[in-house]
Amino acid sequence: MPLINPHINFNGNAEEAFEFYRSVFGGEFAQVMRFKDLASAEFPVSEKEANKIMHIALPIGKMNILMGNDVPEFMGKTNEMEHRSKIAISAESKEEADQLFQGLSAGGTVEMPISNSPWGSYFGMFRDKYGIEWMVDFDPRYKGKA
Repeated sequence: MPLINPHINFNGNAEEAFEFYRSVFGGEFAQVMRFKDLASAEFPVSEKEANKIMHIALPIGKMNILMGNDVPEFMGKTNEMEHRSKIAISAESKEEADQLFQGLSAGGTVEMPISNSPWGSYFGMFRDKYGIEWMVDFDPRYKGKA
């Protein structure tokens, strides 16, 4: 079965955001590549963009990877307030759901506080301080059925 891993675009603060995500999820980066690492005659990189993140990967759990990059200025800005998608996290326990919700929502805007939902799970939604939308869920009916 293929895996689906989220990839997030940032306007120059990908490294800061991923340090924040690492502080919540733990672990180490699998890869950090900067635009200067790809600079060549065919792909010139300005001094202003050299240290920005071209690719960053943070493994989460056993099989997930959160990935991201800074969008180069020549490609325009990414819309930080878009409402087209959310990153959904399925926690392994109510305690883990609380820890992830509290950690990731710090400095952000809570859309739906984490609590027991009408559909039987423990659920909450928010936009983090970087504008990324998240859903955290723990459903005891599916515990251990990954």
